[in-house]
Amino acid sequence: MSKQDYEAIIGLEVHAELSTKTKIFCSCKTTYGGRPNTQVCPVCMAMPGALPTLNEKVVEYAVKAGLATNCTISQDSKNDRKNYFYPDTPRAYQISQYDKPLCEHGYIEIDGDDGNKKKIRILRIHIEDDAGKLNHNEFGGGTLVDFNRAGVPLIEIVSEPDIRSASEAERYLKKLKSILEYIEVSDCKMQEGSYRADVNVSVHKKGEPFGTRTESKNMNSFRSIVREIDYEIDRQIDVVENGGVVTQDTLRWDDVSGKTFVMRSKENADDYRYFPEPDLVAIKLSTEYIENVKKSLPELPESRHERYLNEYNLSEKDAKILVSSKYLSNLFEEAGRMSGNYKAVSNWIISDISRILNEKEMEPNQIPFEAKHLANLVSLIDKGTISSKIAKDVLEEMFENPREPEEIIKEKGWIQISDEEEIKKIVQEILEANPQSIADYKAGKDRALGFLVGQAMKATKGKANPQMLNKLFIENMK
Repeated sequence: MSKQDYEAIIGLEVHAELSTKTKIFCSCKTTYGGRPNTQVCPVCMAMPGALPTLNEKVVEYAVKAGLATNCTISQDSKNDRKNYFYPDTPRAYQISQYDKPLCEHGYIEIDGDDGNKKKIRILRIHIEDDAGKLNHNEFGGGTLVDFNRAGVPLIEIVSEPDIRSASEAERYLKKLKSILEYIEVSDCKMQEGSYRADVNVSVHKKGEPFGTRTESKNMNSFRSIVREIDYEIDRQIDVVENGGVVTQDTLRWDDVSGKTFVMRSKENADDYRYFPEPDLVAIKLSTEYIENVKKSLPELPESRHERYLNEYNLSEKDAKILVSSKYLSNLFEEAGRMSGNYKAVSNWIISDISRILNEKEMEPNQIPFEAKHLANLVSLIDKGTISSKIAKDVLEEMFENPREPEEIIKEKGWIQISDEEEIKKIVQEILEANPQSIADYKAGKDRALGFLVGQAMKATKGKANPQMLNKLFIENMK
């Protein structure tokens, strides 16, 4: 059998740290990057007799996430103990939710591999607390535990197994990330672990029952998730084709070798011995409470997408790229409003800014300059103060050392030459040096004009006004 005879079944369990100021069951700070074990107390350290108190903001943020992903919100929910021992879990159990999660039966829409809209169903969204962090000595000198992260509030968003490829998984994760950013319940900083996913993969021959799934834990890179899914699909097909049996294991993805390795046998719900958390009361939500949270939701990506098509006449592709990130979308709106040139701002974000972000492996929220700087850059081009070529250099400098574009231009001596007499001299010099290009242009070869303008731009180090160059070259070749 060929690999085309198999189908992959993928489900994702996304963990997003919530952007509350304090932890889920105590008043300790949730600030990332603090000195180890400086943001802890008897509750999140699980000292005897210390009792948890549920942070109301955590419930509100979870309900927001549920509403934004078309979930039904439960008015009768509770917390449960999920029992397992691990060194960074001080209680030897996690406070989570089992049979009564806050949100159930939602969905988000993505572009399927066939190009059509596809709904990825969401089974549930529940709240729980994060574990601490183990810091391993790479030279074998032992392991230390940092409990600053213990008790940081999480929502776990569990998808149905509706995803069929690594590319669909990536589109789902990016869409979900943008929704959480828009509603401001999580900063989704993958590099800090505040947006990560457990990836479940199985394969089966088309028309037969689903196969046995494996799970790779705590993955926080889109690139790694795509590579892991593709590798695991191929590995499982090879196992089945060679007469083997896929076992239900928890895996570790090694990014260097590009392979998965077995960590342990996969646990089932029974292994966790769930039971209701006795130290916390049930969560009862009124219809009025849910409606008030719903009214507080901001404009979501789908709505912005439609508005960009209608208000700014952007293409479907451009609008989709801009709304994929709240930070890019806000940059577009603010810089467009300040400059009055939304189309130019869109072009800069989608082309050069996105290129630099990719080259530097930066997230949009790490863009170091403000919307006003981009707006000023666009306005300087519109006024003819600098050329588009010089503007690219200015943008690079804004990433390296963010400041006002005018300041960069003066410092570097990049102001555009727009004096007609000065440009006339340059045009004459270029024409005298390139008589063949004049003959080519007169013979109807339009590329000759582009060559001549390019030579003039090269001679002036990109400072000459390109519109003026075009005009004067045409006039002087008649």
